[in-house]
Amino acid sequence: MMQQNHTNGRLTDRERTPARLIVLRVLFTLFAAGTVVFIFSNSMQSGTASGLRSAAVTEWLNGGLARVGVGWRFSERLVRKLGHFSEYALLGFWLMLSLRVYTRRILSHISWPLFFGLLAGVLDEGIQIFADGRGSDVRDVVIDFSGVVFGLLAALFLLLLVRMFHVLRESKTPL
Repeated sequence: MMQQNHTNGRLTDRERTPARLIVLRVLFTLFAAGTVVFIFSNSMQSGTASGLRSAAVTEWLNGGLARVGVGWRFSERLVRKLGHFSEYALLGFWLMLSLRVYTRRILSHISWPLFFGLLAGVLDEGIQIFADGRGSDVRDVVIDFSGVVFGLLAALFLLLLVRMFHVLRESKTPL
């Protein structure tokens, strides 16, 4: 049963969602959606275009390693897999921050960003089936989901640091 509001049907200050929270909800949700668009647009590239992009990134990374005197080299395959992992880590990060601005009980709702991260990975591999010269690989879904989990954990760590900073700041008493 809902309590009656004694302000002529209007929300009280306590019941209103703060503007800052609304802005964060919109921003984090847009960042997560934008990351999915970026991921899917990469998947829609032809095999040739994707290969050229991977070769360019591999060359750039290996050039940087050579400039600092590191003898180890990235393979193009490793760069591709790191690309999958990284973009999904970013997605997991934004999904966790989005979850946090919608609820304080993130651990009881953590299945939502995990589900959406896994769904994005499965759909991503499905898109690649239809891209010219590309294919689908279950191992990539595992790499994608691992990236999501890493991003979620990174966001949880950041949220923990922010919470600790907030608690420390609040606990300090003026002299």
